[in-house]
Amino acid sequence: MIRRNPNGDTPQVHETAFVDPTAILCGKIIVEANVFIGPYAVIRADEVNSDGDMEPIVIGADSNIQDGVVIHCKAGGGVTIGRGSSIAHRSIVHGPCTVGDGVFVGFNSVLFNCSVGDGSVVRHNSVVEGCDVPPGFYIPSTANIRSNQDLETIERVTPDVSSFSESVAQANHELVKGYKRIRNEF
Repeated sequence: MIRRNPNGDTPQVHETAFVDPTAILCGKIIVEANVFIGPYAVIRADEVNSDGDMEPIVIGADSNIQDGVVIHCKAGGGVTIGRGSSIAHRSIVHGPCTVGDGVFVGFNSVLFNCSVGDGSVVRHNSVVEGCDVPPGFYIPSTANIRSNQDLETIERVTPDVSSFSESVAQANHELVKGYKRIRNEF
């Protein structure tokens, strides 16, 4: 379902993107080319700042927002998901938040009030809040990162971790093509 927010902002979805019919997109959202938005995802840009305005939620080209993901922002802040990034099942990205290009966020993870640099991996069931993850970092499963000081214990991304992330992105890119091809069957 694609709908406007109380300010009258309506999502802008590129014609090559695929949004599952069960997903909800509400408000000031920009979905770029070849994006996959899976079943029951909720992307909501509807809270305003003290001036009555808000930044958009932007989903970069070739990214995938998987089943049950929630993306939202408080008090008019924005969320940006970079190009070719994967936000896995049931994750929450709550802004203000910036996710760089080629980032993998694992199942059930939470990002809040943070930035995640290009090529980083946040594995399953992790929490990242209030910090700036530099490019190319690997955050292991179940990690709880709450400050830039916590990042000092984090390893760099290894090639085997990156290849897993790339395979997820490629699989979801193919899903865009497949679902676009059969969309009239829904």
